Amino acid sequence: MEQPDFRLDGEVAMVTGASKGIGRDLAKALAGAGAHVAVAARSTADLSSLVEEIEAQGGSALAVELDVRDVAQVQAATARVRTHFGSLDVLVNNAGLGANHPAEEITEADWDEMMAVNLRGLFFCCQAAGRIMLEQGRGRIVNMSSQAGVVGIRDHAVYSASKGGVNLLTKVLALEWSDRGVTVNAVAPTFIYTPGTAERLDQPDYLQDVLARLPIGRVGTTTDVAAAVIYLASPAGAMVSGHVLLVDGGWTAQ
Repeated sequence: MEQPDFRLDGEVAMVTGASKGIGRDLAKALAGAGAHVAVAARSTADLSSLVEEIEAQGGSALAVELDVRDVAQVQAATARVRTHFGSLDVLVNNAGLGANHPAEEITEADWDEMMAVNLRGLFFCCQAAGRIMLEQGRGRIVNMSSQAGVVGIRDHAVYSASKGGVNLLTKVLALEWSDRGVTVNAVAPTFIYTPGTAERLDQPDYLQDVLARLPIGRVGTTTDVAAAVIYLASPAGAMVSGHVLLVDGGWTAQ
C-alpha cells in the first residue's frame, strides 16, 4: 500500500478572494504544503503583506489583480499565473459575498450583486482555469461553498441559492472534466471564526444560537477549512471528484 500524499510541492495554486479571512489563510496553508501560490483580489495593494508573509516563510507567491465579476479580467489573471509559474494546477474559488436579508426585503440589486460574485464569477474562474488544466491534462478545482447551500438558513435566501448553485455546478463540471484529469470538488463550511465574522460571533447570544446547532460544540477555524482544501487539492484526493465536503461540525446531520 502507498502512503497517502498530502503535499503540494511544486504545484501552482491560485486562490481568489485571498486578501483577508478564509482566503488569506488558505493561501498560507497551500504555501505551507509546498505550493507556489498566486493570491488574487480586487486590489493587489491588499495582498502585499500576504505575499511578504509567504515569502518570509520560504514560499513563493504572486499577487494578481482580479475582480471575478469581470470575465476578461478572469481570463487575463489565469493566463498571467500560467505565464509566471509555468502552469496552473490548483484553483481555489474562495471569492464570495455574504449578507443577511429577510426574503421579503431582498432587492434586485442584492440578488444581482451576490450572484455575480458567488455563482457567475465562480463559474467563469472555473472555466478559465479549467481550459488551462484540460490542456495540461491535469488539475484540481476546489470551490468554496457553505452549509447554507445544503440546508436552509433563515435570512439567507440569496446566499443559499448561490451556494446551492455552486454545489450543482461542481457536480456538472466534475462529470465533464474528471475523465480528462481535472477533479472538481467543493468545501462547505459552517460558521468560521475570522475577523469578518468576529463582530457577530463575539456576541454571546448570537454565538449561543450558533453553538446550539453545532453538535461538535464549537465554531470552525480557518485551519479546519484549509485541511479540507489541501486534501482535495493533493494527490491524496485524486479519487474524489464531484463531492461537496461539509466542514460543518455536524450542523447538517440534524
